[in-house]
Parts: sequence; C-alpha cells; structure tokens
Amino acid sequence: MKNIAHIILASASPRRRELLAQIGVRVLVQAVNIDEIQKVDESVMSYVQRLAMEKAQCGFSTINNEHNLPVLGSDTIVEINGVVLGKPENRQHAKRMLQQLSAQTHTVHTSVAIVTTEAKVIATSSSQVLFSTLDEREIDYYLATGEADDKAGSYAVQGIAAQFIKKIEGSFSGVMGLPLHETTQLLKQCGVWPLGNNSVNE
Repeated sequence: MKNIAHIILASASPRRRELLAQIGVRVLVQAVNIDEIQKVDESVMSYVQRLAMEKAQCGFSTINNEHNLPVLGSDTIVEINGVVLGKPENRQHAKRMLQQLSAQTHTVHTSVAIVTTEAKVIATSSSQVLFSTLDEREIDYYLATGEADDKAGSYAVQGIAAQFIKKIEGSFSGVMGLPLHETTQLLKQCGVWPLGNNSVNE
C-alpha cells in the first residue's frame, strides 16, 4: 500500500493549505518566523526566492520532524514598476497601494521551496495582473471588509477583489499564493506524488 502524500507546510497561510488540499496533499502546519526585510540592492526575484528557501530551511532545521517529511516554504511578492508592495501596515497604507494598482498592470511573484534530507529545490511563478480603474469609494468599501489587511499588495485575488481584476496572464494559484503546477513538479522531485494522494514509494 502506498503512503498518503504528506508534507510540513512552514506557513500559517490558510490559502496555501487550501491549495495543497486541492491537489490531494495533506499538511502539518508549522509556521516559522524569519527576517523578511529586503536586502540593499537585492533584486525582487532574488528576494522572493530567498524568503521561500529560508522559510523551508528554517522549518526543516527547527520543526520536530520525526517522520522525515518534506518541508515546503513559500513567499509571494507584488511588484509594480520595480517597487515591492508587501503587506499593508494599516488601512491608509493599504489605500495607497490600491491607488497605485488602479488601472495598472503589476507582477505577482511566488516562489516555492522544498527541503528534504536529500535535496533543496525551488521554483518561481511570475504572473501579470491588470486592475481596472478604482475610484475612492470602491477602495474604501473594499478596505472596510478587512480582506486587504494581511495581503501582499492589499488584495486577495480569490476574494472580493476579484471584481477589480480585468486580466491575469500566468498562474491564478500563483497569484493566490502557491502556484500549483510548479509546486507539483517540485513535490514529484522529492518523491511526493499528489495525484491520487499517493507517494512514489511503495
């Protein structure tokens, strides 16, 4: 009998947990804390990849992992005109971000890293997202829902903010926080086969 596909998720994000469940991967959630400040002269791509790998490595080295499960770390960054939009500090900050995104195309980068006893693997998905023109009333109404409070770029593609999005070129799940195609490929490299909820080992 094959083993159920099972990993440790080094993140408290309910969205990532839901996306992994969507492809049949059971997770043990063990959030980690790392320094997420961008380094001086660090490119956006290097930044998002570093954070994902550091989360996976931190999880692997600090979490009680008696069953030797793969540890997955991920990070999502919103970039517009070379500027990184992280999670808002408050609703005024969130409002400024949404005003920047209004009628503009921005890029969402999500990196996924997996660490096991044998390997460290990583992949990144970058998607282009075009927002419609947002007026102040729409922004204020959206912020009042609370949905933007802890989201990179101050919006959730899978939530109320879907009405603002005119077009996505790339991965919807990547914009949501975990690109499922890239994640599945990495899991397979680590011996975890989501399809059918089974691992590769008998």
